[in-house]
Amino acid sequence: MIQLSTTRETLKFPQKILAYVQLMRPANIVTAWADILAGLAVSGILFDDFAILACLMIATTGLYGGGIVFNDVFDVKLDSQERPERPLPSHRASLGGAITLGCSLFLLGIGATVYVSFISTILAVSVAVLALIYDTWGKHHPLLGPLNMGLCRGGNLWLGMSASVSIVQEKWYLALIPITYIAAITAISRGEVKGGQRITGIVSLGLLTGVLGGLLSLNWIFADYSLAMLPFWVLFAVMLLPSWINAMSHPDAENIRRAVKMGVISLIILNATIGAIFGGLTAGLSILLLFPLSKSLAQLFSVT
Repeated sequence: MIQLSTTRETLKFPQKILAYVQLMRPANIVTAWADILAGLAVSGILFDDFAILACLMIATTGLYGGGIVFNDVFDVKLDSQERPERPLPSHRASLGGAITLGCSLFLLGIGATVYVSFISTILAVSVAVLALIYDTWGKHHPLLGPLNMGLCRGGNLWLGMSASVSIVQEKWYLALIPITYIAAITAISRGEVKGGQRITGIVSLGLLTGVLGGLLSLNWIFADYSLAMLPFWVLFAVMLLPSWINAMSHPDAENIRRAVKMGVISLIILNATIGAIFGGLTAGLSILLLFPLSKSLAQLFSVT
């Protein structure tokens, strides 16, 4: 009997590990890596210092992972009704274990920035605080919620740029691109369980159009109409517009989930476009390489 019980526990252990990995949403974390690479491209040192690159990649893994884990921690009661298959309501992961994991990830993310710069650490702490504000309060606010989540993502781009403190000071406004984009995704995602309203889809599509126009403006200002960013910009538009237009026209839950999923994954293409503007074709392609990885993980793990 003892031997049988031990065998069962051994079989359960990988399942528990998988449940905690699911809490972190690996496909989403890969998109956060793209923020860092884009920020490093803006700073002009994308592949010049491997130690800084590694520290910032670890930092964003911890910060983004911790934020996502705590999102499920604070949503456990709601998910027990709307999404009982998730790790916490299904009891495949414990609430205490999730809290421990989230805290550990935040500490890892903040600690990894100490090597980079003081402003990197300040930004990491700020992103962690903003993530917790969103998890506990922001996501329930129809206007401030999308802005709150956008600031988390903009802060992540700044984190990549913080490898050069002067670049953060000079080009801080670049964060407006991911802030606007994430605000659009967050707004449209409100209907992914029960369906949404067409007006929300119209607003989100308008914000997306603003992002596309903003990228072209950046290319004109900083790259003098360089063609390096054009293929990434076209790919970004082609990947997103059909699903978002469909979600606006027919705002049922399935169409909205599809649009949100594509929006999250396409963050990598957005960052590749930014990287190409400031670092050329090589930088853009380097970031784009993360896309198949994120898309593959999205087939295995939920992104919303």
